[in-house]
Amino acid sequence: MNDFAASNEHESVNDSDPQPQAPSGSSLRRSPLRRAYHGRMLGGVAAGIGDYLGVDPNIVRVAFAVLTVAGGAGIPVYIACLFLIPEEGTDASLASSLLDSVQTH
Repeated sequence: MNDFAASNEHESVNDSDPQPQAPSGSSLRRSPLRRAYHGRMLGGVAAGIGDYLGVDPNIVRVAFAVLTVAGGAGIPVYIACLFLIPEEGTDASLASSLLDSVQTH
């Protein structure tokens, strides 16, 4: 057996070593869902959802467009997200801000 085959054979034996894992007490924390400032086209909804899910915001935009064309649900869903998802840097959504202003008057 030549040296190359012997080294490959040795490497395949070590491939069964377990992969490093996160410590058992820690969990990967996802950042909260927020309407994004960066990558914003209208209200930052698609960019925020894309950031939250870890996908390209254009995929989310296409999903909204498909929902709009395939029954008209895309526009109401987008508007609902616009009112219910807080903007980056805030904890209050537009809907909660409007409710607070109505309740205080």
